[in-house]
Amino acid sequence: MKLGLVAGYSPAEMSVPMDVILEAENLGFDSVWTSEAWGSDAVTPAAWILARTSRINVGTAIIQMGARAPACAAMTAMTLDAMSGGRFILGVGPSGPQVIEGWYGVPYGRPLTRTREYISIIRKILARKEPLTHEGEHYQIPYRGEGASGLGKPLRSILHGNPGLRIFTGAFTENGLRTSAEVADGVFPVWMNPERFDLFEDALHEGFERAGNGRSLETFEIAPFVEVVVDDDLERARRVVREHLALYIGGMGARNKNFYNDYTKRLGYEAAAVEVQDHFLAGRRPEAAAAVPDQLIDDVALVGPADRIRDRLTRWKEAGARRHVGSLLARHTTVEAARLLAEEIL
Repeated sequence: MKLGLVAGYSPAEMSVPMDVILEAENLGFDSVWTSEAWGSDAVTPAAWILARTSRINVGTAIIQMGARAPACAAMTAMTLDAMSGGRFILGVGPSGPQVIEGWYGVPYGRPLTRTREYISIIRKILARKEPLTHEGEHYQIPYRGEGASGLGKPLRSILHGNPGLRIFTGAFTENGLRTSAEVADGVFPVWMNPERFDLFEDALHEGFERAGNGRSLETFEIAPFVEVVVDDDLERARRVVREHLALYIGGMGARNKNFYNDYTKRLGYEAAAVEVQDHFLAGRRPEAAAAVPDQLIDDVALVGPADRIRDRLTRWKEAGARRHVGSLLARHTTVEAARLLAEEIL
């Protein structure tokens, strides 16, 4: 099992945790990942990190597909990969309708269809076997729809990209996991209980079979985000994770369309998911956080004193040995936490 670091997206003021990133690189971490929501973007800090490091891989987890045409994403990925000596990994995802339609002002569409089309177009651009064409539900290249000039023509990338560039998707629904296994090289299942691979197994194997090209867990990477908070005060450590989970379970989506809430129910916390969402949508954020179960936090995160984290890392190591986890992507990580993880895993 490899180690990665989640730099995430910035809060109100832009920041990149370069002290932790540089220490992680020195310790032998494999990767660091940037993100975006509706503030800082994922690409700019990824470029910044690549420029200030020399060995660690840098990826986006994720760029939102509704924000960029697939050709733009391909150009960005090729450029960063070329300028970093092959250290860039492209992570893409559909986000949710509230963000895509409410922030970018474009239709959310059919997320799985969009994912297949998006990755297919990017891979065609990277391969450069022929000028780019695509006929799909979400993308038509060259464009010939309403308002078209009629002058568009198929083009081949000037820059020679790496056809082997790795592409990950963000997914944790059964259909999303199935699609990722079919068309991508890895998946971010947001958070994960390493002992509940049964929630992923059937969908992943169905996706591998659908691809029909020898895909398997041997060639596919599962890379969950894992909050790592080292603190002798266990409840204070849990509080960091509690507030983060409450935001996603309660507020990242509408009441009847919140993928994180649905996922929490699948993890076995149906009543808690309902309670958290009820409080959050009513504006009772402290109550929403308080309703996140301690056991859920312990299932998906590593929190508390250093010795407790060492002990609970056993579950993750066992999952890694079975290839149920390819990379543990540590989030909210300090230099101290990065050193602890490296000591135990690398």
